[in-house]
Amino acid sequence: MTGAATTEDRHHRIAVAGASGRMGQMLIEAVSASQDCRLTGALDVATSPSIGLDAAAFSGRASGVLINADIRQGLKKSSVLIDFTRPEGTLAHLAACRELGVKLVIGTTGFSEGQKAEITAAAKDIAIVMAPNMSVGVNVTFKLLEMAAKALSTGYDIEIIEAHHRYKVDAPSGTALKMGEVIADALGRNLKDCAVYAREGVTGERDPSSIGFASIRGGDIVGDHTVLFAGIGERIEISHKSSSRASYAQGSLKAARFLDRQATGLFDMFDVLGLK
Repeated sequence: MTGAATTEDRHHRIAVAGASGRMGQMLIEAVSASQDCRLTGALDVATSPSIGLDAAAFSGRASGVLINADIRQGLKKSSVLIDFTRPEGTLAHLAACRELGVKLVIGTTGFSEGQKAEITAAAKDIAIVMAPNMSVGVNVTFKLLEMAAKALSTGYDIEIIEAHHRYKVDAPSGTALKMGEVIADALGRNLKDCAVYAREGVTGERDPSSIGFASIRGGDIVGDHTVLFAGIGERIEISHKSSSRASYAQGSLKAARFLDRQATGLFDMFDVLGLK
């Protein structure tokens, strides 16, 4: 196309997966409120009672986009898909995005190593941002943890405590695992070798090289994460607490904007925020 760009050309054309869920609705609301983004697709499973409804009906407004179970139909006008669903659903969306040349923001957690390898392979053909937590604050927290781990590398025991709502199906959370990975990398360790996920009975003394995890599930907790560096005579706690999913939605839009400048490749929020 030649000539001046239209207003529509300048919009980031975004589709949302899991459109009738709580996170999907938050994403749709964020896209609708944005000055530079436009909702162009809304996907959900075929069994959802919201299929065929306007994607913004929950807010009492009309977006002009109907919730669709046909992945290709839902993506045909979009440049980026934002996906916070389940691993199996995300992989189905990934295949369609790869085929259609649609870029992908993945906030889904709980992937197996094999599933992560599929995403890495797809990034040879499309640009993908994948992060266990899209919140800007959480990703700044990751950076703080990297700095703290290097400074507190000896004499401090490291424990990660996370709490989420009763409906979360994986534990520890993807964010907690990422925190562990950031800390382990800073210490020159492999998280697989030093993580402790459960303690019960006579466990013996704590291995000073271990990184412990504890998970709490209950009520409507959006997401709380605390990393404890416990030394002799002092302890340092670095915490992030989410009171709303709005921060995840705003971070996802930052990721979508970032992808418009990328052709292919697998990125994370450190790339998006320039924290590397």
